[in-house]
Amino acid sequence: MGKGVFQVPQAVNEPVKSYAPGTPEREAVLKAYKELYNSKVEVPLYIGGEEIKTGDTAPMNPPHDHQHHLGDYHKASKEHVEKAIQSALDAREKWANLEWEQRAAVFLKAAELIAGPYRYKINAATMIGQSKNIFQAEIDSACELIDFLRFNVEYMTRIYEEQPESSSEAWNRLEYRPLEGFVYAVTPFNFTAIAGNLPSAPALMGNVAVWKPSDSQVYSAQVIMEVFKEAGLPDGVINMVMGDPKMISDTILENRDFAGLHFTGSTTVFKNLWKQIGENIHNYRSYPRIVGETGGKDFIIAHPSAKPKQVATAISRGAFEFQGQKCSAASRVYIPKSMWAEVKNYLVEDVKSFKMGSPEDMSNFITAVIHEASFDKLAKFIDAAKNDSDAEIVVGGNYDKSKGWFIEPTVILTENPKYSTMCTELFGPVVTVFVYEDDQWNETLKLVDDSEYALTGAILSQDRYAAAEATKALQNAAGNFYINDKPTGAVVGQQPFGGARGSGTNDKAGSILNLYRWISPRTIKETFVTPTDYRYPFLGE
Repeated sequence: MGKGVFQVPQAVNEPVKSYAPGTPEREAVLKAYKELYNSKVEVPLYIGGEEIKTGDTAPMNPPHDHQHHLGDYHKASKEHVEKAIQSALDAREKWANLEWEQRAAVFLKAAELIAGPYRYKINAATMIGQSKNIFQAEIDSACELIDFLRFNVEYMTRIYEEQPESSSEAWNRLEYRPLEGFVYAVTPFNFTAIAGNLPSAPALMGNVAVWKPSDSQVYSAQVIMEVFKEAGLPDGVINMVMGDPKMISDTILENRDFAGLHFTGSTTVFKNLWKQIGENIHNYRSYPRIVGETGGKDFIIAHPSAKPKQVATAISRGAFEFQGQKCSAASRVYIPKSMWAEVKNYLVEDVKSFKMGSPEDMSNFITAVIHEASFDKLAKFIDAAKNDSDAEIVVGGNYDKSKGWFIEPTVILTENPKYSTMCTELFGPVVTVFVYEDDQWNETLKLVDDSEYALTGAILSQDRYAAAEATKALQNAAGNFYINDKPTGAVVGQQPFGGARGSGTNDKAGSILNLYRWISPRTIKETFVTPTDYRYPFLGE
């Protein structure tokens, strides 16, 4: 067959559509929303070329209207998980040996399908199933997933181009093999893009995967599988199974061909999986790769030189977009005493202006949290703040589960920098403010750094020396650090995302660093004139 050194299309970030009143995209997504909302869907397991309906089902309900029945998804038994593993292993050799440009073409096509014919369906599914307003759905399920797919292809070509030095006597080459076995992808509810990226990034590099999406994201996960299938992804390369997470993980992690974990979720679950992998280490063919992005207790610190309106806006957006259900969402804020009154006024004004309800009404900035367990946890912390002597509710503090899991955006003020909501990851629309004395800047930086998490953080300052000082003092406190901005909204190709400490392995999803984890390089040295005498010159007399 013909050969060539192929250049992939240059990766560019997908433009974000506005969905402003009167725009064609607004009408298109509302039409898709109504069609999906008023139809029933049955989500099967995707194993090999089969779409398996087990009969053991669970319902899917919109968080903002939990009595509405969207349909059901089918749950796997242990035998189905074992079948998914075998299906992946059966597909591995042919997929791994496929020319890299053919793999690239599958995922580039998937990106264009999402940018075009699937854009409004995947956005509407995310709005309905995960209660995202249209802007949050657009930047996630459309743009970020498109960006992941495009940029990963470009990064793959850069990796393959990286070759060692050679000489006239020998030609040195690096082959970038996929891992020997299969990858287990475990994805969260909060980002459709992450759900699509975690199984597809390893697959792009020639790996095969068993993917377990969150029970709360199955609705849009099915659209991802529809896109991959239409893009030409061969059967068995990515297998999607839902059901009891412990059973699924136990079955996968006891298999000798388990080669890697690609995870986004809670810190506790990730640590338990890591421990389980360690306990099974003698059973595996090779040392598994473990890649995880986990919890966060993300911060904003304002220097006395900051502009109060900018600080308030960073909090309003950073803490409350998508109901605070982002790994990067601001949940603890440090504000100087001289500024607090003004910031408070702006912040209260912002929160009181938020409209809350169904994402179908595009004037709503806030919708529901993901499920009842999240609702109950948040309500418990809000009630505690109402009663604790070292905390008070500045604005918000109400909640209602009668129709949907609605938590009012809430700002807590505390005199205790170690108050529970300053330390505990809540994953909801609750942010806690600690007011520090203006002359306690250095001490406050130490407070900010003293956290088990290290995902994102932000400083707002008009003083360049203070910004530089914070950047250095907080170098280990956040894997994504923002100067004069909110701590959310990382863009693929611009701000590689990930953190350390209890926030993960910092392998930067959507970057070349992540793709390196899914390859096993082989060095080949080819000598042109092979020696025929063992003797070296130093042996001469």
